[in-house]
Amino acid sequence: MDGFDGNVRAPYAAYSNWLQEMSRPALLKKSVEAQAFFRRTGITFNVYGESEADERLIPFDLVPRIIGAGEWANLVRGIEQRVKAINAFLHDIYHRQEIIRAGRIPERLIRENDAFLPRMIGVDPPGGIYTHIVGVDLVRTGPNEFYVLEDNARTPSGVSYMLENRETMLKMFPELFSHIRVQPVQQYPSMLRRSLEQCAPPAANGNRPTVAVLTPGIHNSAYFEHAFLADQMGVELVEGHDLRVTDGRIAMRTTRGYEPVDVIYRRIDDDFLDPLNFRSDSLLGVAGIFDIYRAGGITIANAPGTGIADDKAIYSYMPEIVEFYTGQKPILQNVPTWRCAEKDALAYVLDHLEELVVKEVHGSGGYGMLVGPAASKSELKSFRAKLMAKPEYYIAQPTLALSTVPVLTKTGLAPRHVDLRPFVLVSPEGVQVTPGGLTRVAMKKGSLVVNSSQGGGTKDTWVLKGD
Repeated sequence: MDGFDGNVRAPYAAYSNWLQEMSRPALLKKSVEAQAFFRRTGITFNVYGESEADERLIPFDLVPRIIGAGEWANLVRGIEQRVKAINAFLHDIYHRQEIIRAGRIPERLIRENDAFLPRMIGVDPPGGIYTHIVGVDLVRTGPNEFYVLEDNARTPSGVSYMLENRETMLKMFPELFSHIRVQPVQQYPSMLRRSLEQCAPPAANGNRPTVAVLTPGIHNSAYFEHAFLADQMGVELVEGHDLRVTDGRIAMRTTRGYEPVDVIYRRIDDDFLDPLNFRSDSLLGVAGIFDIYRAGGITIANAPGTGIADDKAIYSYMPEIVEFYTGQKPILQNVPTWRCAEKDALAYVLDHLEELVVKEVHGSGGYGMLVGPAASKSELKSFRAKLMAKPEYYIAQPTLALSTVPVLTKTGLAPRHVDLRPFVLVSPEGVQVTPGGLTRVAMKKGSLVVNSSQGGGTKDTWVLKGD
């Protein structure tokens, strides 16, 4: 809320004045009501490694994160540029591989990457779009200074929490939205459906293509989101056993029999998508769906093989990727990154391990990472051994001075570190960035880990309307 100069930042001015009129007991009561609302709604997330119940509520903090219209406009330009470059990169590596021929990325980084799908070589997805839904994780380190922490181009999650957080704030504090001009996010489900429909294959029937959400099932940690999005879009939620190949199309089981599906928003990993083409032991996917996709009979969002753009080793080349495909310097900067597979970089990382954040190149969810300044001597020793044994599995980054936003605690407001995941839709009409996103917050004092899977919380994100 306060700027780096100690004064209240302009976007927070109206909210700060309102907050001064609210008592702490009143806010704490509202916080309890909000958690009860989430519990009734069933908004849960599986926190792996916990000994207690598998499902728990994601902590929600009532103090919003607020972004001014001008700052947001700059972010949108950078996000659009980056997402266009990611799509161009994916098309290139599955076709001519010009970026490799130009010597901008090592061939081994693509060829040896587990997320690279050779079966996608030469495949042209409908509309040429690989990443229909993208989540770009950002951190703010100073006035108008944002860094991209990572790209989520495979199956980005969390948008249901963005929507439910806003719904909760509207219920708890309707008066705030009457005098603070906040851009809405509630249109996201309809935007998502329209975007997916526009990406339907030529084989689609009728004026309105049929869309379905493919889920692994109720035991998946993000099942609530799968069901929520299907409901909000007004489309069917299906599992693999609800689908089958029929006459060169994918058909969905309904009360009226099997009917064709044109677009599948899949929330399962590539490996489990098709037991005939990928993991033969998969019970989650649809036998033969990849063959139908390759023949142009179905759109799969996001396309198989997009996970390579999530890879943290690829991330380290994103400035080169953006410049190569757009001809422009990146608007949004990467966090400086050492590739531990490189001899000199590894030597530096080993010498400065206690100062750095080290991540697995294929990791996600905050697992398998080391935060050097917070690590014990034994943790540092253990990680040092891992780095020396398999350096190609890791990258390292400096510990950034992440911005903080106040959270409500039992003793009052206290600063906690945050990041931001805006949600991006890509269709033949272009790139759309929802005016808001999911603000994730490290609920523990001093912690830099905001991931929900590691016990992090969330906030509503307000993007103010321009004058």
